[in-house]
Amino acid sequence: MTSRTTDWWHSVAVSVAPADAPAAFCSDLGAPSLLAAYRAGLFPMPAPDEYARWMNEALYEDRVATGAIAVPGHVGELPYQVSWWSPDPRPVIRPGHARLGRRLARRLRNRLDWATSVDRDFGRVVAQCGAGREPRWLTEELRRGLQELHEQGWAHSVEVWQGAELVGGAFGVRAGPVLSLDSMFHRLPDASRVAVADLGDRFTVAGGLLLDVQWDSPHIRSLGARPLPRDDYLDLLRSGPPAGPPSTELLPAARLA
Repeated sequence: MTSRTTDWWHSVAVSVAPADAPAAFCSDLGAPSLLAAYRAGLFPMPAPDEYARWMNEALYEDRVATGAIAVPGHVGELPYQVSWWSPDPRPVIRPGHARLGRRLARRLRNRLDWATSVDRDFGRVVAQCGAGREPRWLTEELRRGLQELHEQGWAHSVEVWQGAELVGGAFGVRAGPVLSLDSMFHRLPDASRVAVADLGDRFTVAGGLLLDVQWDSPHIRSLGARPLPRDDYLDLLRSGPPAGPPSTELLPAARLA
């Protein structure tokens, strides 16, 4: 059962939420809920099966009981189905700081058959990002909500093409001056890195201030991400001038080198 709670995110004190645990549990993955949550500094991680839901309850029920993790509104029969996160610090890529690396830049200058686009194949990019990955957090319900956001102009994909073949990509949700990157994929080496660099370039031109890459890791750091305190991230998210959508035209990837 999926709840449709109105304005549930207003009940979540994101700025004092746990740094390394969910800020809330709520099973509403409808497009209005998704967009408002991203704008509040949250992103969803659906539980793909009953075992994952049970683990959410077992791991976090004590903090739910104390109120450290919010379970707002009437969330239906499965309150632990979707966890909403706002890590502290937040790994972000600032304008002009997406990294290709010297080796890839040299290769890219000679890859005249590589091109990039935005929003030409959103559904396929999302599908490829979820293909063969465990845990399967990109559930069908989340994909439906993201597709609706895409149709409304808030969720975007970037595609990397070798000729007519889709070889890499990434997707995320635009919220104010931030584009929150949910996932990326590659079918050829470094194609996802090109996707992030391309989206960073286009989003900067559209007035964007940050790419939010959500989860910190050595790989994410190699892309140019740096940790930003959550309070600073939330301040910018709430007060920064909203960016427009990134340009969608097909462009040569070599321009990024």
